[in-house]
Amino acid sequence: MADTKPGDEKKPEEKKGLLKKLKESVDDKEEQIAILSTFVRLGILIWSGAILTLAYVEMPPAFKIPKQDLDPTFIASVFTGVLATFGVQAGKKAVGGMNGGVSKGDLEALIKKAAETAPAQTIRIEAPSFKLVSDEKVETKD
Repeated sequence: MADTKPGDEKKPEEKKGLLKKLKESVDDKEEQIAILSTFVRLGILIWSGAILTLAYVEMPPAFKIPKQDLDPTFIASVFTGVLATFGVQAGKKAVGGMNGGVSKGDLEALIKKAAETAPAQTIRIEAPSFKLVSDEKVETKD
């Protein structure tokens, strides 16, 4: 038999979790946080993609998952927001580089012109049980 000394005994290796492996592989705290935030964003992206898929696809009866009747607007906004953090834009560009028909310069010119002509906006709301009128007298065409 082999002689073993009391100090030579091997300890069983501890199982390392994902966070412990991350701490050991990357020394800089900012890099650790960046990697962790990437994993969180990927998790949210996968989750929102799965929920969107369930909203539009009817599962086979064998899975025994009922049809999900939900409004996917919020989930779609979360999905596109997370995609935007990765630098992916979901909108299509029109021919000529115009997105939506109004360029940035045109929009700035419209805002400037609107600020010159109407520095304040008056809103008048009338309903049978509710009436909101500004201090200024507004002429109506009745």
